[in-house]
Amino acid sequence: MSIKTIPLTSGRNLFLSSTLVMGVLNLTPDSFSDGGSYKNADAAVDRALEMERQGADIIDIGGESTRPGAKMVPAAEEIERVVPVIKALRASSTIPISIDTYKATTAKAALDAGADIVNDISALRFDPDLAQVVSAGKVPLIMMHMLGTPATMQNSPHYDDCVGELMDFFSERLAFCEKQGIDTGKVILDPGIGFGKRLEDNLYILSELARFKKLDKPLLVGTSRKSFIKMVHPTDKPARERIGGSIASMIMAVMNGADIVRVHDVAETVEALKVLRAIREGI
Repeated sequence: MSIKTIPLTSGRNLFLSSTLVMGVLNLTPDSFSDGGSYKNADAAVDRALEMERQGADIIDIGGESTRPGAKMVPAAEEIERVVPVIKALRASSTIPISIDTYKATTAKAALDAGADIVNDISALRFDPDLAQVVSAGKVPLIMMHMLGTPATMQNSPHYDDCVGELMDFFSERLAFCEKQGIDTGKVILDPGIGFGKRLEDNLYILSELARFKKLDKPLLVGTSRKSFIKMVHPTDKPARERIGGSIASMIMAVMNGADIVRVHDVAETVEALKVLRAIREGI
């Protein structure tokens, strides 16, 4: 991969010479693993700062659940959830902040409040105005692959060639970005583990992740606490206790080329990555 640094605002950068850890901060009552935990702005900022102390490189803030079957949240409600937290976190820290949204108005409000990156599960397909917000803001964009919408994505997903079809999807989306005046040197790709994928698709993507390097873009992978882990290792434990499977799948993703990992369990992930790096490179 030729892209090693992605510029942010105010002279800051994302350095991709080593794996970056993106800490998840859900400001929703119904997220699949930690819904309702950080509805209070003070608690949310405290959690973000805790993740930064634990070694997170990016904080990903979302105000709408995108779990399977989730329904859309109005932009005004989403903005009300995320903007106060972004402002308060930016006042306390310079850590890069990504806004997890597919809505242009939410993205614009979040960027104005101090966010640095737009993380769009729709890859600019759901809101025709979002591309202009990203282009005008000159901010990095994370584009994720998903079949359908969160409400429909797990309704019998099917692929003839999962990785090949995702490659074609990203090639088309990158061409769209160029037409919209978006700097594709700031685009990060996410194959969307668990978003319109069967168990076999998720496992295949992780095993074949290196194929996406042909697109010459940084890769973000999010496997943290997802339901495919329970499919592999059935248990009655809640999603927040799927740490073993989360770490195992994250390590496989990194070994196969992930540049950024999106996780809930930051401290455990940072520890695992340090051990992996020591084994690969020596202390």
